[in-house]
Amino acid sequence: MHSNAMPSGASGQEQACGRARADDQAEANGQVNGIPEATVARLPVYLRALYGLAERGISTVASEELAAAAGVNSAKLRKDLSHLGSYGIRGVGYDVDYLVYQVSRTLGLTQDWPVVIVGAGNLGRALANYGGFVSRGFTISAMLDSDTAIVGSRIAKLTVRHVDELEAVVARHKVAIGVIATPAGSAQAVCDRLVSAGVTSILNFAPLVLNVPEGVDVRKVDLSIELQILAFHAQRRSAARPESRSAGGNPGTADGRSSPRVTPELAAQG
Repeated sequence: MHSNAMPSGASGQEQACGRARADDQAEANGQVNGIPEATVARLPVYLRALYGLAERGISTVASEELAAAAGVNSAKLRKDLSHLGSYGIRGVGYDVDYLVYQVSRTLGLTQDWPVVIVGAGNLGRALANYGGFVSRGFTISAMLDSDTAIVGSRIAKLTVRHVDELEAVVARHKVAIGVIATPAGSAQAVCDRLVSAGVTSILNFAPLVLNVPEGVDVRKVDLSIELQILAFHAQRRSAARPESRSAGGNPGTADGRSSPRVTPELAAQG
């Protein structure tokens, strides 16, 4: 009988190397222009960390420091950046400004990308008013909505246009990215029109999985799911936290377990 188990004499180092090779192969299976998709997903995180360093006036950064700021290990960071042709200088590190340029160029951020937001409700308004888009190479070219009470109003220096003009707006502004901030009920129809108009990159905030043809990229942002995940982790931390007990002890429940108690200290921590 064959077994996949390591021989008893195999070292932990061999097992670790095997896992590392498996991870590398998994990343290599999906690549974009020779760069693993997992690396592409981490590049914006590196860029955000680099912007933070630049704002603090730091001109060079060691791989360990940049990795810590990005929340990854330094070996993975060095390998990711090697795909960009950036290896740093031994004993010096990486030039922050040049690395910002390299990452930005790889992500396609050295040119402006026209964006249309469909949905001028609270979320759409917040996105339109976010100043970080312009500084990162994204221009909100237009906002669309179907509500006649909103159409014609001004939001972030833009006049909200009727969604019936979607195709004309995409053509006029050469829109590259569509943002869907509509209710779930209309999101698929909006997506279909964006795709038919030639938009192949879509950021979806609607609580719905969109069906798109091959060649169209969709990134989904579901704020409620993110909050639920945070609630899960908060609950686990709360359950693992030692309870503060008074001198008389904490009364238990009927099944013998101690009942949770909120102390003033914990309440103050939120």
